[in-house]
Amino acid sequence: MTDTTPSDAGGAPRAPRRRRRLLRWILGGLAAIVVLLIGGILIYTQVGVMGAEAGPLAAAEANPGLTISADGTGIVLSPTSGATGQGLVFIPGAKVEAEGYIATFLDTVVDDGITVVITRPWLNLAFFDPRPLSTFTELAPGVSSWAVGGHSLGGVRACQLASDADALVLFASYCANDLSASGLPVLSLSGSEDGLSTPQKIADAKGELPANATFVEIPGASHASFGAYGPQAGDGTPTADPAEVDRVIADELAGFLPRP
Repeated sequence: MTDTTPSDAGGAPRAPRRRRRLLRWILGGLAAIVVLLIGGILIYTQVGVMGAEAGPLAAAEANPGLTISADGTGIVLSPTSGATGQGLVFIPGAKVEAEGYIATFLDTVVDDGITVVITRPWLNLAFFDPRPLSTFTELAPGVSSWAVGGHSLGGVRACQLASDADALVLFASYCANDLSASGLPVLSLSGSEDGLSTPQKIADAKGELPANATFVEIPGASHASFGAYGPQAGDGTPTADPAEVDRVIADELAGFLPRP
């Protein structure tokens, strides 16, 4: 009589079966986590998105000196006449619609002849947008000198694209990558009442920029003062008139942006 064990009496051994079953459970659990993570990100990026304030947007759209063209890639703001050939690719802050910055650049475009391309970041977050600078400069082929800039998280992304531009402009933002040896012209615009990109945070990140970078702190401006999309959670209380902040931005850009 021959001894038999359960493992050789009929079909596959039990241990390999248990391992395969455990592996299926693990893979299924990981897949569920990935689905939940992706779903959570998608929900986060679409909830609480800040749109343009109706009044400033309507006033800008009604200005005869401003030409607006838009598609899924971005919004091109160009002067009806007197274009200088200077351009700025501007990347919005996190979860702020591109339209929320149209009024901000009205003076820059109409009075100073500068073309501004406001991008539409993927999922409303510049962090998720891998597109190169050329994707946006191609929207305004008449421009021959380009700066790249951005507000808040958009400025962080602008720093990553700066090597392909003629200059960098930070709007209530700072770099997370080292550009100190780049020799790139840099303008940093910030607000004294910013509760998010605080004056201290701007100062702490100064070493990431070239030594000759220009820093301008706008008195009374908050984080949301660099757009026209309403108040923002965690921000300070602005005391500067929005129109005056826009004017300062326009004056600083006109004096800084490289000419063709």
